[in-house]
Amino acid sequence: MESITKNRQSPRTLKAMVARAYGPDQVPADGDGWVSELGHGWFNVAYRIRLRDGSNVVVKIAPPAGVEVMTYERGAMAVELAALRLIREQTTVPVPTVDFADSSHELCDADYFFMPYIDADNLGIVKENLTPACLGTYQEALGAANRELNSIRGRAFGPLAGPGEPSWRVVFTGMFEDVLGDGERRQVDLGWDYDVVREVFADNAGSLEEVVEPRYVEWDLWDSNVMVRDGKIISIIDHERAFYGDPLIEAGFVPTQLAAFGDATAFMRGYGQGKLTETEQVRRRLYCLHLALIMVIETVYRGHTDSGQYDWAREQVAELMGRFGHRSR
Repeated sequence: MESITKNRQSPRTLKAMVARAYGPDQVPADGDGWVSELGHGWFNVAYRIRLRDGSNVVVKIAPPAGVEVMTYERGAMAVELAALRLIREQTTVPVPTVDFADSSHELCDADYFFMPYIDADNLGIVKENLTPACLGTYQEALGAANRELNSIRGRAFGPLAGPGEPSWRVVFTGMFEDVLGDGERRQVDLGWDYDVVREVFADNAGSLEEVVEPRYVEWDLWDSNVMVRDGKIISIIDHERAFYGDPLIEAGFVPTQLAAFGDATAFMRGYGQGKLTETEQVRRRLYCLHLALIMVIETVYRGHTDSGQYDWAREQVAELMGRFGHRSR
């Protein structure tokens, strides 16, 4: 996936990174085939590198310092490193280990970290070739893993690093407003007046009061961030959007309100989640609206030249606004 947030580096710089992380004896020999870009990510650039001893690792590099990102994406790599520590310490959910992390900006203009290469299939890529039963097995396992992630308790709602707030309504209102502010700053056309969207949020924000316990939220746990092999989840990757919030905001619940995102049945069965209450459905629609707005606005920040995602995401915004009782202009 192409994006101006991808901070590509020269082979020379990548070798310097390897030397710092693993020592000069592990720097790959000159020649073809020691490095390849992993191209399915949407935000950071990642390279698969074969070290001198033949082992394979991945280096993940944050966006260039001069590229403007959306408010919620600032400091994303530090969030991922904190999330990985939490998950390894407090759950049995499989995630990558971190071999080395560097925030000095001495070798490149951004944070980066190394981890072992995961020898498994990306569920988001292979799922079209799976039988419905096999896919359902993976998604049920994903639901169970997501529930375990959500078992991590926080002291307050908001960023993993704190300080946070005691009110989820206050925190999510701020998150929603950040997205609208990002859109207004770049004059992104949502198909709706921004103040009308704000009115919809305000009219339904009371549903957020029901959430009183901060829980770890992965939030970006789509099939494309799940590595699988032989019927099992081998690892969950890409944790840079984690925070303490309402577990119902997790990606696996999106299809309960937007059919375009698939079927949540297997995920919810694995999670142990029954039918959503009326208040939960309102809350989930707000989370879907927040997500759809991001998907519209991020196309401008990432410099997309193809309008496919923008057009599709605007359709989701229109559907959700309709479900909140507003007709398209």
